[in-house]
Amino acid sequence: MTTKVLIVEDELNITESLTFLLSREGFEVTSCADGAVAIQSVDDTAPDVLILDVMLPGLDGFEIIRRLRADGEHRNLPILVLSAKGQRRDRMTAETSGADMFMPKPFSNSEVVDAVKKLAG
Repeated sequence: MTTKVLIVEDELNITESLTFLLSREGFEVTSCADGAVAIQSVDDTAPDVLILDVMLPGLDGFEIIRRLRADGEHRNLPILVLSAKGQRRDRMTAETSGADMFMPKPFSNSEVVDAVKKLAG
C-alpha cells in the first residue's frame, strides 16, 4: 500500500522539490498552498503524513495543527513542520500545538525523506 503525503506549502519551488523527492521514494504526494483549505485537503486526501509550513495564507500552520488535533478523526495524523521560523519559540509552539517533528528551513533533502519515512512507519 502506498503511503500518502500531503504537503501544505505556499512556496511553489519547495512544493515541487518535495514532491519530486518523495515521489521518487514511492510516496503518493498531493499538495495545497493555502492554510484556509488545508484541513479540507486533509479530509479529501486522507494522508498518512502531513508536511506543513507555518507561514501560510489563510490560516497559519500552528492553527491548522491545533484544529487537526482537536478533531477526533485527525488527532493522530503524523505532522512534520517545515518552517523558516526556526527560533526556539517557534519550535516549542509547534510541539505544544501537537506537531510530531519540526525541521527548520533550509533543510536537507535526505533529512526530510528520512523524517517522512519515520513518521509513516
